[in-house]
Amino acid sequence: MSIWFNGALCEADTARVSVFDHGLTVGDGVFETLKTTAGRPFALTRHLARLADGARSLGLPEPDLDEVRHACTAVLDANPLPLGRLRITYTGGVSPLGSDRGTAAPTLVVALVEATRHPDSTAAVTVPWTRNERGALAGLKSTSYAENVVALARAREQGATEALFANTAGALCEGTGSNVFVVLDGELHTPPLASGCLPGITRALVVEWTGAKETELPFDVLDRADEVFLTSSLRDVQAVHTLDGRQLPGAPGPVTTKAARIFDEHATADLDP
Repeated sequence: MSIWFNGALCEADTARVSVFDHGLTVGDGVFETLKTTAGRPFALTRHLARLADGARSLGLPEPDLDEVRHACTAVLDANPLPLGRLRITYTGGVSPLGSDRGTAAPTLVVALVEATRHPDSTAAVTVPWTRNERGALAGLKSTSYAENVVALARAREQGATEALFANTAGALCEGTGSNVFVVLDGELHTPPLASGCLPGITRALVVEWTGAKETELPFDVLDRADEVFLTSSLRDVQAVHTLDGRQLPGAPGPVTTKAARIFDEHATADLDP
């Protein structure tokens, strides 16, 4: 498997990131995950814009988006896959052992692995930990992902594939790697970005294409929602059929089914919306 590492293609098993890389030592970096179909990435322009925004928010040097785009093309051409998970990782590079950054150039890695299609519905759980909607990393796709690892492990222990967080104000926020939508009295809602959730690419497209409302929602809305679904680059639109062991009859419900159909139609018509 060929990857892009700091300016060139190389084999994955020969690539070496320094043990002093700030992405390793303190999680100082941002990343993007894209779905690829038949060697073509979905919504690449939006992902690159978010990568640049994230780097800017962390205080990292502006990434060369032309280079990143070239790197993505090179990796996809070198590894033909029918369905793939493309990961762009951009870190603070070699730095001192501590929070201070060094003067070395950032590290850029682009890698691809084969993906499988997610089922139309899944199980999720809620977790007792919260997102800090006022924190320095709120809304950033940072490589500091340990709290997601812990929460997702909790979900897996309970036979689920996703864990859902409230924020510190007790409002519904997001999943470990997904945004969440709920249906109330036939209307589609999702938490606003002010909740601290990630500005998901799929989330934004679903809002644009379905007219979903961005609404501050109490966490217990999950107990009374008629339908719940998750969105992410690899899930697309995925219904929740079980939440904390409670069955949501008929999942995917009619609003979720319509949202999934609309998303699929638009995404098929334009791979870079």
